[in-house]
Amino acid sequence: MFDFSGTLLRIESAEEWLAAVLAESGIRPEEGEFAQWAARLTEYGAVPGGTPPRRMPEEAAELWDGRDLSAGQHRAAYTALARAAQIPVPGIEEALYERHMSPAAWRPYPDTGPTLRELRRRGLPVAVVSNIGWDLRPVFREHGLDELVDTYVLSYEIGVQKPDPEIFTTACARLGLPPAQVLMVGDSREADGGAARLGCPVHFVDHLPADRRPSGLTPLLSLLDTEPAAG
Repeated sequence: MFDFSGTLLRIESAEEWLAAVLAESGIRPEEGEFAQWAARLTEYGAVPGGTPPRRMPEEAAELWDGRDLSAGQHRAAYTALARAAQIPVPGIEEALYERHMSPAAWRPYPDTGPTLRELRRRGLPVAVVSNIGWDLRPVFREHGLDELVDTYVLSYEIGVQKPDPEIFTTACARLGLPPAQVLMVGDSREADGGAARLGCPVHFVDHLPADRRPSGLTPLLSLLDTEPAAG
């Protein structure tokens, strides 16, 4: 089982995210103004899959804890955070939200493809288990990774989010394996670590930009050689 954001793929930076939306809109702010806008988006944690909010507006606070339980709640939470950044461009919070669901906004980590291909070569089934409010399958298809994933267990589709054991139970059932034979790989001790409550072994990677993280997934192949095989 793999987490999505911060584990297999990473969202673009706040600067890249904002620049793409402004370019699409034909808006060219001053350099200093652009930097301020990007900094405020970062401060409010408005980039889905990016850094958590350092400031939480009241409008988003009511939605935050359950943001990944439905598509509507996810959109409402993140557009509220973007709105709190007070970027003076009409409708930009919706445009930013739409951008983050685009495959172009996501980059696989350098070891994602090689690791998934090696697992497929070994005949080990793979599930992507994600707290998310939208369908990430097009992202995997665009990056040539979809054929390496056997099943997707997405919180907004089943109404349960990590660390609730039910989401991991669902993934194990779809893989046809008992929890003790399924390794959970993720970047969140709190969310992904919930799999350990079922008896799943857990391997953590660092949540870093795609061009800064060392091979966080590669060591798990050695771990699989020493743990009971999942197949």
